Amino acid sequence: MPTVTSKDGTTIAYQRLGEGPPLILVDGALCYRASGPMPDLARQLAPHFTVHLYDRRGRGESGEKLPWSAEREVEDLAALVEAAGGQAWLFGISSGAALALDAAARLPVPRLAVYEPPFIVDGSRPPVAPDFVPGLRDCLAAGRAGEVVKRFMKLVGMPGPVVALMPALPGWKKLTAVAHTVPYDLTLLEGTQAGRPLPRLRWAGVTQPCLVLDGGKSPAWMRTGVAALAGLLPAATHRTLPGQTHMVKAEVLAPALIAFFAEPARRAS
Repeated sequence: MPTVTSKDGTTIAYQRLGEGPPLILVDGALCYRASGPMPDLARQLAPHFTVHLYDRRGRGESGEKLPWSAEREVEDLAALVEAAGGQAWLFGISSGAALALDAAARLPVPRLAVYEPPFIVDGSRPPVAPDFVPGLRDCLAAGRAGEVVKRFMKLVGMPGPVVALMPALPGWKKLTAVAHTVPYDLTLLEGTQAGRPLPRLRWAGVTQPCLVLDGGKSPAWMRTGVAALAGLLPAATHRTLPGQTHMVKAEVLAPALIAFFAEPARRAS
């Protein structure tokens, strides 16, 4: 298994699939290579790209040096971009989309795509309470990782009865193993979930082409936030995938990404 060493000495585990231009996939909250949607998407993309699938710090087979910071997550991506040949495309999903945007503002990323960063920019749903993340940290300090997962699942809209049944599901241990990273993802989203316009300066450096995607069946608040992001970026293309929700299907998402990232080659020919 290949690894890279981030600037702070943390080992980041990843794998490569396929051949072609390098594309790095950035997971959202609670997800990593052994638990989440990216492996299926990577297989769909591998005939077209050299897909780099990695475990974000503190998850799976990657290490973690504390304290955590958003800066260090960007440094992890910088190490992966270097290993990919000095530049790479990025795709980020959910909170991983915010990380991909932060990285694209600073790193050699000629193009990027994001799917449904969970931005709350108006009053169409309640903002995340200021004490929510501190409450998660208190749970972690008390050894209550399962409570962190439950609170997060309720936050993202999972019905209470379903959340109550989650500890009996086969993947529960995988979720609780990375519960300590949930505050990281919510910190990445600081300033974007308060029911106010997006922070205009945060992504001022994202001037390269960016595909901004949402699902046609996703909640109105999320689609409004995605549209706000697309309006903020100077070279954004906003596209809706009909029939999709936040749990987007790889067989629907992959063709949209392939078409977008293949565009420079088509123009050159």
